[in-house]
Amino acid sequence: MIYLIRHGQTEKNKANVLQGRSDFPLNEAGEQQAQEAASLLAAGGIHFDRVYTSPLIRAVQTAEIIAPDSPRSVEERLIEMDYGPYEGMDLTHPLPEVMTFFRDFVHNPAPEGMEPLSEVTARLGEFLEEIREEAASSDLLLSTHAIAMKGALEYTTPDSQGSWWSRYIGNCAVYCIAVDTEGGFLVPRPWPGQNG
Repeated sequence: MIYLIRHGQTEKNKANVLQGRSDFPLNEAGEQQAQEAASLLAAGGIHFDRVYTSPLIRAVQTAEIIAPDSPRSVEERLIEMDYGPYEGMDLTHPLPEVMTFFRDFVHNPAPEGMEPLSEVTARLGEFLEEIREEAASSDLLLSTHAIAMKGALEYTTPDSQGSWWSRYIGNCAVYCIAVDTEGGFLVPRPWPGQNG
């Protein structure tokens, strides 16, 4: 089983800033969110055989809190979407082209300089294919970011028609992706008790 988690809150999340690949640590609330997620998963009897994490510190810290004793690997493909020149933008006053993109991810392409959503889905899908066999017999934690996580969920839900892009995924929300007996991905589902 694959367990995808979005990192805990950072000060940039709290300030409603487009954080992207900027490397900020968890704040106190983010650490608490990760602890709460760890407790929920542990109460469900989940022990992670391996952890894969984005290289960004907020994802690494989240993974360390949730699975401190599990083998851990940094995976570059789990990094957040590259927002290019829009990184650090105040989301309470987004630029018009970003607002257009956010209003309809499916029909409006990412503004110039941003990583296209198709590329996010492709890199996450490539990684998921690589760990598919491992996930069939192990519990794996992937510590990542909101848009990267949505790319993974899009990849494993071929008939979603882009519905994951507009779905809210909160800090430390967890989604599960099972691998069936024939090696295919089952439809992702939220971990019970999580807001996502």
